[in-house]
Amino acid sequence: MKYTQEAVNAAYSVIESRRQKALTTYDSHVRSIKEHHQEIYEILLNISKTSSKLANVVFTRDKDGNPLVNVSEAVEKIKNENLSNQEKLKSSLLASGYPEDYLTVNYTCPICSDTGIHLGNRCKCAEELMISYTISKLNEQCKIKLHSFSEFDLNFYPESYQYNGNSYSCKSMMAEILDFCVDYANSFSEHSQSLFMLGKTGLGKTFLSSCIANALINKGVNVAFDSIQNYLRYIENEHFGRAEGDTLELLLNAELLILDDLGCEFRSSFNSATIYNLINSRCNMGKPTIVSSNLSINELSDRYDDRIISRLIGNYHTLRFIGEDIRQIKRREGIFD
Repeated sequence: MKYTQEAVNAAYSVIESRRQKALTTYDSHVRSIKEHHQEIYEILLNISKTSSKLANVVFTRDKDGNPLVNVSEAVEKIKNENLSNQEKLKSSLLASGYPEDYLTVNYTCPICSDTGIHLGNRCKCAEELMISYTISKLNEQCKIKLHSFSEFDLNFYPESYQYNGNSYSCKSMMAEILDFCVDYANSFSEHSQSLFMLGKTGLGKTFLSSCIANALINKGVNVAFDSIQNYLRYIENEHFGRAEGDTLELLLNAELLILDDLGCEFRSSFNSATIYNLINSRCNMGKPTIVSSNLSINELSDRYDDRIISRLIGNYHTLRFIGEDIRQIKRREGIFD
């Protein structure tokens, strides 16, 4: 995936900060142990001499170039001594009221020891930071305001509402959807299900999507949230060389992708193919996606390929929103956001 130099610099700045913090904390712990527990510090010193002991055994030779000792036996003895000292260090720390890893450099990423490089390539932690930074920059272009669940007002939904010839307790239904969305945000993981929010305009689909996005962004989850129309415009401009970036790859790899207002976009073969690619690829990767639409299933079926509809109905948990357009209610009551 292509990243801007700004994203690369930002990621490695965070990694370097993590590394310095880990080393500073370690140095502080060593100084404290040296001052208050000399016997533990002596064990640590013995462990730190292991490498030089091994080097002496392997590289020290007589004048004819022959090793002075049986190298295999000596190396094995040093390794066993080191293991014994490691266990002694842990038990001594625990006995003195410290965690057993108190004298370990606790890097954020144990794979690369907070260098951002693993086996000559970018470490996964660096990739994740660059994706996170780039998605946050992408989200800055989103015009949809983020909300909190506490702002969702059930009083705008009637107790009784006629829908498709049947009477429903609209407020109770929306209370259940609200509770579901709160639980979804609280228990979100990479294995969370995808959601399909369906209902006419002004019923709270975008609002609750923004609440989920806001709650998860505050927990550090990489959430990409915008209208599908905006995303398709970015992707098309990049595809045809009118802009730089890799929005499609970002959306495919986001921990949660929220595609708002499916059906509002310009109808074209490129857009349809891109929508299918996003929905199908993320399904295949097991990545959760939230899609909302003001169109009915029949209207969506007339507009999109059966494969898209099949994915939305078969692989997503559907939340049906009913009621009266809240924006119209607020306008009548003189309420302006």
